[in-house]
Amino acid sequence: MKVFPVLASTISEKELGAFAKEQYGFHDNYNCELFRTGMNHTYMLSDNETKYVLRVYSHNWRSKSEINEEVALLNLLHNNNLSVSFAIPDKNGAYIQEIQAPEGIRYVVLFSFAEGDKIRFIDQDTCFLIGALMAKIHKQTTNTKIDRIFYNKKTLIEQPYEHLKTHFSEALPEMEFIKEIRDFYQTSDFENMPTGVVHMDIWYDNMAITQEKDVTIYDFDFCGNGAQVLDIGYFCKQLFHIEADKDTYELKKTHFLDGYQSIRPLSDIELQCIPKAGLAVHVFYLGIQAQRFDWSNIFLSKNYLEMFYVARLKAWIAYNTIEKHTDLKS
Repeated sequence: MKVFPVLASTISEKELGAFAKEQYGFHDNYNCELFRTGMNHTYMLSDNETKYVLRVYSHNWRSKSEINEEVALLNLLHNNNLSVSFAIPDKNGAYIQEIQAPEGIRYVVLFSFAEGDKIRFIDQDTCFLIGALMAKIHKQTTNTKIDRIFYNKKTLIEQPYEHLKTHFSEALPEMEFIKEIRDFYQTSDFENMPTGVVHMDIWYDNMAITQEKDVTIYDFDFCGNGAQVLDIGYFCKQLFHIEADKDTYELKKTHFLDGYQSIRPLSDIELQCIPKAGLAVHVFYLGIQAQRFDWSNIFLSKNYLEMFYVARLKAWIAYNTIEKHTDLKS
């Protein structure tokens, strides 16, 4: 019988657990369980007292050098007492493991476990703490460059549109709208403001919060270089969609920005750029979905593009009156 090649696989919990226990010198009481599949696959490795997170990177998603840069960034932040989930070396001091999957080589990294829970509706005080932690990360990495993607008009707006074109007709009204967004951004956008390392995905799904309101940020898979306002804009945009009551949103956004500015004051240019920054990152992730997912996934349906994604883009544009400064209409 012919054996067909595989595009993507899910690694056995049992075999991955045995591999991890051998590589990291853990005792036999550790149990490995698949937590979530997605852009990468996440497994929980734990005994009765200690828990770790194993990330199995998808084949051909991140290069080994890119992962090294992510690990080095996490070490920098952790060594400066910033609350992030950091990489754990194996018993030989190596941070990155290689495993042979049916589709090819996949990389594996063990991370510290972020204590606490994911909290969708974050209170005002915690918004302040999140802003302060984000600013500390930014302050630590301002004017720092890592050997990864630089987020600018090309990577945030132009390339995502090209990825979308492979799945959707440019004649669709939704594609025409996204093209309008692409066309009003300038190459000079996000210049003349602080740049450094950005996380690019800070929202409630990538942080753990304890009952004592200790916040830990994790999943730096999209870290790269760019204007730090991109992280601010994306957090505000996610908060906007979570909070149906916009008075509540404004209060929480104010607390978040107050927390941020308690560590790193924002310039007028940065404050004015927050809506546009949030919009750019949202378009970027639509392009990522088109790049990484196939037609069996809900993220690549016309209905999703129209009813969920573009509707959210338009709501953000209308709320922030971005159209007053561009040709966009809600």
